[in-house]
Amino acid sequence: MTTKKDRAIVVSALKHAAPYIRLFKGKVFVLKAGGEIFADKARTKALMEQVGILHQVGIRVVLVHGGGQQSTELAAALGVDTNFVDGRRVTSSESLDVATMVLNGQINTRVLAACRDLQIPAVGISGIDAGLIRAHRRPPVEREGEAPVDYGFVGDIDAVDDDILRKQLDNGLMPVVSPISCDESGVILNINADTVAAAIAAELDAEKLILATGAPGILEDVNDPQSLISYIDRTGLDALKADGKLAEGMLPKAAAIDAALANGVNRVHVISYKLPDSLLLEVFTNEGTGTLVVNSTDALTPAEQGDDEP
Repeated sequence: MTTKKDRAIVVSALKHAAPYIRLFKGKVFVLKAGGEIFADKARTKALMEQVGILHQVGIRVVLVHGGGQQSTELAAALGVDTNFVDGRRVTSSESLDVATMVLNGQINTRVLAACRDLQIPAVGISGIDAGLIRAHRRPPVEREGEAPVDYGFVGDIDAVDDDILRKQLDNGLMPVVSPISCDESGVILNINADTVAAAIAAELDAEKLILATGAPGILEDVNDPQSLISYIDRTGLDALKADGKLAEGMLPKAAAIDAALANGVNRVHVISYKLPDSLLLEVFTNEGTGTLVVNSTDALTPAEQGDDEP
């Protein structure tokens, strides 16, 4: 039985969320969630419940998922080596098979099953399907003072066919995207999920790109969870990178954030999936929970700086 206080809290929350619902209804949000979220059934359900609420209030969501943790674990079980350079996975032919099984099979299916349970009309798709993502194999990357790095079967994006996703969104569906893609000859390629999410957000003119990670957001000091940066612009992000203040796992995310902002996405959010209801708090409150990244902090509204309602 709910008390008067409980009812007052519910009504207050709805009133507080109403301006944000009006602001974002019909807009596209691209949410990228790391594979570690979907390794746990409770965390999967908790995140997808929040996504379901966004869908129900009229926000058009595209979910892009990773699968790094599961790929590493399966590779180890199969005796396949896993190597990283600057936070990016090197993909051999053996590890490509692993990534394809994990991303297109295990994780995509698990997300869709969670959506089915929550009655979210989701459809699974990879970068290969209908030519959603056109890519080429990354050539060896030169590194100052070191031998070039061959990332193997890793792809760089040439184009995204946003019409494929728009048709699904227009039909009330939520695309759940695996980053596995291929080149024009059908050679399968593994692409970083943050990179895919940024490219999709740019092509869809997304209102927001949201990266759900294990970290609280972007930290001033990677060893201090209390050093969370509430908002920052591209110049500040570049300074953190130049000063070596971004952990290796954050480097691909920083590159994806910069690419998204450079290509028309105005707001990128980095939040923690470990914080209860972090997605809803980030979208429907002034304070948010993580880090907001913009082209220039001069463009921030008073609400985004926590000073006023939207």
